Amino acid sequence: MKVSYYPGCTLKTKAKHLEDSALASLAALGVDVRELPRWNCCGAVHSLADDDLIHHVAPVRDLVRAMDEGSDRLVTLCSMCYNSLARANLLMRNDEVKRKTINDFMTEENDYHGEVEVEHLITFLRDTLGWDNLRAKLKAPLTGMKIASYYGCTLVRPKDVAIEPASGRVINEFVEALGARAVDFGASTVCCGSYQVLAHPDSVTEVVGRIIQSATDAGADALILSCPLCEYNLVKNQEELLQKQKIARRLPVFYFSQLLAMALGLGPESYRPDMNDAASVEFLKSKNFPVGSTAIRP
Repeated sequence: MKVSYYPGCTLKTKAKHLEDSALASLAALGVDVRELPRWNCCGAVHSLADDDLIHHVAPVRDLVRAMDEGSDRLVTLCSMCYNSLARANLLMRNDEVKRKTINDFMTEENDYHGEVEVEHLITFLRDTLGWDNLRAKLKAPLTGMKIASYYGCTLVRPKDVAIEPASGRVINEFVEALGARAVDFGASTVCCGSYQVLAHPDSVTEVVGRIIQSATDAGADALILSCPLCEYNLVKNQEELLQKQKIARRLPVFYFSQLLAMALGLGPESYRPDMNDAASVEFLKSKNFPVGSTAIRP
């Protein structure tokens, strides 16, 4: 099975544990992943201004490259990349005037009309591989773990590109397929604060406290997600929250693909605990998963 893959910028630097674990897992599952040639940044956010078409050129160019590779779908890992690409794709399918303007501007690319489906890896695992097939591949099921699934904003908003309705359970189903117990919690789709961490860091710390405490109160051992910005906010702010007694304890945070690699029996060189914080590494040790001997992120 072959799939075209869009990595995005952060997965090559600060979020390599998201990409490394996902690619190692897909290889173990027999999926031939073809990274797009000459991909560029997705734009990080989808511009909502009617007259701002230039910011849609970047994601559309990535979609053109997938089309030129002969692919009819493009798999992503990062929530924000998924959102930006999927929304640009809808614009090119549904708005004839804007589609023509963007195609006319891209003089060196083939015209694009929305020929490619944008898919997040979570739904690819569900719809193409199937949960039963995934279970059959597990070598180290996550039995006994209680995992909270954090969706954040960009996997469930707006509804036209949501991987499922905000009240759905696709990531919980993923957790259960790995053998863990999925923990529902009220703040699973509350925004982490996003880029407000730059302008209003105190507000972000406050909302992160609500998310972490909500998952903790629901009985979660750890939390999983797929957005590097969410991961940054939810990990970085926990020490300050502890000092202010706004949360009861540090909650381990992992990318969903790290748990996938662990359940498949892959080693720490694949799921990269060296890029997690100390609380997350200690959690893995307590569950008897190897963590290697590399330096741990503070």
